[in-house]
Amino acid sequence: MRFREIPKTELAVSEICLGGNVFGWSADEGQSIAVLNAFSEAGGNFLDTADVYSEWKEGNRGGESETIIGKWLTTKNRADFVIATKVAKLSTRAGLGGENIISACNDSLRRLGTDYIDIYYSHHFDEAVPVEETLAAYQQLIQQGKVRYIAASQHSSKQLRLAKQVAIENNLPQYIALQNEYNLIERATYETDSVPVLNDLGIGSFPFFGLARGYLTGKYRGGQQVTSVRANGVAGYQTPENEALLARIEKVASDHSVSMASVSLQWLRSQPTVIAPIASARTIEQLHELVESVDLDARELAFLTAV
Repeated sequence: MRFREIPKTELAVSEICLGGNVFGWSADEGQSIAVLNAFSEAGGNFLDTADVYSEWKEGNRGGESETIIGKWLTTKNRADFVIATKVAKLSTRAGLGGENIISACNDSLRRLGTDYIDIYYSHHFDEAVPVEETLAAYQQLIQQGKVRYIAASQHSSKQLRLAKQVAIENNLPQYIALQNEYNLIERATYETDSVPVLNDLGIGSFPFFGLARGYLTGKYRGGQQVTSVRANGVAGYQTPENEALLARIEKVASDHSVSMASVSLQWLRSQPTVIAPIASARTIEQLHELVESVDLDARELAFLTAV
């Protein structure tokens, strides 16, 4: 596993970030811990979760993913891992109000079984709360040692620039990264809106849905029906244009004897603003595809980008 430094931090992370959104949802506790062990054994150190994962599953309350990761961490050296979680979307801890952020952070720390969070995200922009109030709450958590760095998820360039301006004017913490959707299919918004502001601010990104909800693994080719909780989410991807893209990914993957997932993630890592894409795995077999290493040359990258 190769590592990359996160600009404006002292953190170095594995070039793949393991998404925890499936833990406690499509992967039960046993499956989740097996995947976490396999990721660690492969050299991975970067985990992404959120307090809202996976409130949407019947019978869940939210925080299930954090709880599973916390249980797993009891068998590991906490300092060996970079843990990122988020606040704002859990129904019982909604929004980016100052008091809510403090309470939500304490809840996450308890579930994760740790006394600090490496990267704490604003899970979306909150129009109802002054940015100064949000950043001031983060400042308090940083001063208390409960949070090391803050970042933004699902923020536009306008919202990121506003946060930077407010931080400078009030001597408050600044976001050190962005987590927005980006993959070989969903490119337009990221490349036209996110890339310019990331370059201007000198920060990088950790794209989510790096495999387009699993579509870029090739398992949904030709309209094939797959038993998965995410199957409905890929229906809109099944177009002739995207089938042509999959054919190109398959060609490159075949040339290197690796999975289509590996090629799709390497394309992301090759984009200048991307530090490490986020991808999740329900099984050890899926995890192995995510952590495969492959180097693509300029011709192969252009071959994929052209579609």
